[in-house]
Amino acid sequence: MLLGGALALLMAFDLPGSLVDRLIFQPSPGVDIQPEELGVAAEQVFLETEDDVRIHAFYLSAPGASRALLFFHGNAGNASHRLPNAVDLLRLGTHVLLLDYRGYGRSEGSPTERGVYADARAGLAHLIEARGIPENRIVVFGRSLGAAVAVDLAQDRRLAGLIIESAFSSLSDMARVLMGPLKLLAQPLTRDRFDSLAKISRVHAPLLFFHGDRDTIVPFELGRRLFDAAPEPKAFETIAGAGHNDTTLVGGRPYFERIRQFLNEVAPEG
Repeated sequence: MLLGGALALLMAFDLPGSLVDRLIFQPSPGVDIQPEELGVAAEQVFLETEDDVRIHAFYLSAPGASRALLFFHGNAGNASHRLPNAVDLLRLGTHVLLLDYRGYGRSEGSPTERGVYADARAGLAHLIEARGIPENRIVVFGRSLGAAVAVDLAQDRRLAGLIIESAFSSLSDMARVLMGPLKLLAQPLTRDRFDSLAKISRVHAPLLFFHGDRDTIVPFELGRRLFDAAPEPKAFETIAGAGHNDTTLVGGRPYFERIRQFLNEVAPEG
């Protein structure tokens, strides 16, 4: 995630909204890692959004599972870069739908805040309508920028649960923390952008937060701020020694076992 550098440019050039999106979103095209390279079979599916954009996703099926995890990644790269993470989650006994936002991977279009929220709704609809998985058997997992996408999707829905990792409370808070004395210049451009703090009270699903205590990209305090505003039931797990991009590596087996525990609590099998 490169939001810190993007915000610095916003302050310097006072860019309008469309260019703000170009700086926030850093997509890469294509598929750089194939599922077969990881020893797993995955369907590559294409979904139609409500605004008629064709987006790409990987669907990883867990034999015998009746629950699913919908995964939203951060602002850079493409979904294939997260396939190793998806495989680890698959082994916890859940189907996984790993989405490429518009403009990422093999998806059409160009990313915008409104657009990626629509992409998220298409992913959820696919799990419910095409895969036959009830909404209350679906856990949404959002990482970094994807956490803001996940919170937006989860409002007023009856999802099984929501996992939030390396999240920021709002883009305005990111500017405030990262830009210091220049924060006032950021307010007109970042106000109301990716404002999870304003939405979190409308999330009715159980919440599990993760954040590395050495995260220099999305400050730990912003993850805690969002957690503090969230309704119960909720839990916050600090990954000691982890930065922004190494949570799974540093967290190791206990990290995945905590996710397994959460899945079994909110969407038990059997």
